[in-house]
Amino acid sequence: MKTIVIVGGSKGIGKAIVGNMVDSQKVINLSRSAPEYTHANLTHYNVDILSDDLPEITAMDALVYCPGSINLKPFARLSLEDFREDYEINVIGAVKAMQKYLDVLKKADRPSILLFSTVASKLGMPYHASIAAAKSGVEGLVKSLGAELAPNIRINAIAPTVTDTQLASKLLRNDKMIENIKERHPLKNFLNPKEVAEMAEFLLSEKASSISGQIFEMDYGIVTFKI
Repeated sequence: MKTIVIVGGSKGIGKAIVGNMVDSQKVINLSRSAPEYTHANLTHYNVDILSDDLPEITAMDALVYCPGSINLKPFARLSLEDFREDYEINVIGAVKAMQKYLDVLKKADRPSILLFSTVASKLGMPYHASIAAAKSGVEGLVKSLGAELAPNIRINAIAPTVTDTQLASKLLRNDKMIENIKERHPLKNFLNPKEVAEMAEFLLSEKASSISGQIFEMDYGIVTFKI
């Protein structure tokens, strides 16, 4: 049984990852709110990733950083503070967690790190300037650290399109918006958290032992296809 540390595992995609892995792995969740359920393999720490000291963890095989933001505004209405806040939660929080636990990860057998980007880093989309800039920083981290940490630690990222989580609820708040989102995607759908959790589980597994420094677009075709 491996030990998976998940930052932000009480909601959205992080919650789905915890649910997927907790029956077979030891899961340590760090988040401001506790998961809605308990499990013998689940340990929770109440942590604000940006302001709190992170707990001491003596052994882990993987680190997953899930916190993110969807701050959609016209560029003229985005303040410098908006850009700072998005960068802090998406990049600085991930850096803080990785630096805290890097030496612990190095002691594991074939450890890995998983971060999250967005399709907006590849696909130019109005009102996404702040989040696209922040998530592009995440992708830069993955590429640079993939090289720096090889061959000991693998690091990858998933770049999801719209996913049915609380974070994206404003984009999916009625049937018409849901249908419009589906129609924008060439494969006529958008993501649910379980799909992303399954990809995360694969990337953390030994089946992905040849993969590092990669960004995986889970996009229902919206980045690659024009149909």
